[in-house]
This record gives sequence, structure tokens and C-alpha cells, in this order.
Amino acid sequence: MIPVQAIVPRALAEVIRKAPLNSEKVAFAWRTAVGPALAGATEIALDEHTLRVRARDRVWQRELERSAALIRTRLDDLLGAGVVRYIDVTAAAAGSRPRAAGSPGATGPAAVEPARKTPPSAGGSGSARRRR
Repeated sequence: MIPVQAIVPRALAEVIRKAPLNSEKVAFAWRTAVGPALAGATEIALDEHTLRVRARDRVWQRELERSAALIRTRLDDLLGAGVVRYIDVTAAAAGSRPRAAGSPGATGPAAVEPARKTPPSAGGSGSARRRR
């Protein structure tokens, strides 16, 4: 007997991978990969193979940076390997707050703190580019 909790995630990932790639699919995969708290503290956009993530503040940014390899693995499972090759994380400037992906104004210009690029990290199922 196979436990249902072992089957459902695989079945869900298979269904999602087969769906056409669009912003709603990426937003769903993001919420599934990071959970509701982190999804609510970020706004995302897929730019080519780079997932651009704007965190509410530096605390959430650091959490994303620490979890980047695990998040990439989960996104690979849901979207397919190589759809997201890099995760580019920035933090919102003080006083601004990211809007949830798909909400009005979420794609407009946003103030972000200056970022420092770091080279793609090795490990996990690929590289993740992170900004501080």
C-alpha cells in the first residue's frame, strides 16, 4: 500500500508541468513551493529563465536566500527542470510593500534597495543567483 501523501504531490506536479507556461502557473508553483506566508511577503515575475523575486523586507530576502536551493528543487518538480535557472532576490525599499503576484499594480515599477550580485551557487538541482 502506498500512502496518499506520497502520490498526491507527484500527481499534482505532473498535471502542473503539462499545463502551458504562463504567469498564473508560475504564481501557483511559487505559492506551492514556498507556502502562504512567504508567498504573501513576495511578488514574483519570470523573466526568461530568471525568477525575479521582490521580498517585503530584508528579513524575508535573507530567508529566501537561505532557502534558494530547496525552492529551486521544488520549482523544478512543479514547472519542469530548467524553467527557472536562477532566482534573483531583492528587498522592497522601506515603506513600500510588495503586492501579491497577479494583484493590480504588481507589475508596475517598484522601489528596491540597491543589490549586490553574487555568482550562481552550486548545489541542489542547479544554480540560484541571489542578491542582497
